[in-house]
Amino acid sequence: MDRRAAWILGLVFGGLFLCLFAFMALAWIAVQSGRGGNVMARAGGERVGVVEVTGVITDSKTTLKELREFEEDPRIRAVVVRIDSPGGSVGPSQEILEAMQRLQKKKHVLASMGSIAASGGFYVAMGGEKVYANPGTLTGSIGVISQFPNVSGLLKWAGVEMRTITAGKLKDAGNPFREMSAEERSYFQAMLEDVHAQFIGAVVESRKLPEEEVRKVADGRVFTGRKAKELKLVDELGGLLDAVREAGKLAGMRGEPRIEYPTKDRPLFRAMFGDDAQALVHALSTRLGEVLSAPGPRLLMPSPAPGEP
Repeated sequence: MDRRAAWILGLVFGGLFLCLFAFMALAWIAVQSGRGGNVMARAGGERVGVVEVTGVITDSKTTLKELREFEEDPRIRAVVVRIDSPGGSVGPSQEILEAMQRLQKKKHVLASMGSIAASGGFYVAMGGEKVYANPGTLTGSIGVISQFPNVSGLLKWAGVEMRTITAGKLKDAGNPFREMSAEERSYFQAMLEDVHAQFIGAVVESRKLPEEEVRKVADGRVFTGRKAKELKLVDELGGLLDAVREAGKLAGMRGEPRIEYPTKDRPLFRAMFGDDAQALVHALSTRLGEVLSAPGPRLLMPSPAPGEP
């Protein structure tokens, strides 16, 4: 190999090495900045922790982790769970509610509603010893829904026939390739009524209201925050800072409470390319997994989608 070729080859490999080094350095800085965003906030002193529950509730792991973090932190005297969610899946909503109730045994836990805290979002709010809502917050929607598409007409039009083999007559209940039978409809209705009763029970326990009074408004309708206060579904009208101040007061803190948010362990992809890119990839992969896994019926507690004021 002549000197010129060796020089070019060395230049190429040197450039690649420098690029790799620069990428690793940027990745390290991005990850550290994601983890250390709360370093200054953690420099001593008592404070009120704020845990955010936003968007459609499909999973509870992050929220449970954040609640546990504040439970174990002796500097956190009280916690406010800030809810801005139209609802979501039943199980995760119940898990967050139960975690808030457990935390109440050690620290004061309040709920603060943002623009919307309906259905599953309202369910979560029942984990607060006091609930704050803005006058224009959309909340309530105490109900459960499960939807089943029927594409049998489309298959018939296309000349396609679907053959299903099961062991257990209700194993394919909700099959979208045929009409739902009366037995299946009764089966699903009983399931939804059970979850609805659990929802009502959580409201009765949290709000200390008679069950018959709760059932009168547990028909899935949405209320403004002001109407919800009239119905005793929330305690006070106010924003996040009002809830934080009340939490600090209950915890015996003097002056304006200092706020702390949980530490965010940001994955490398999110740290490098941003939250929106990470959310897009996660949403696409999750949706693809749902389609490929052909899931069974899913019980949801979403709110209706009224127009923006």
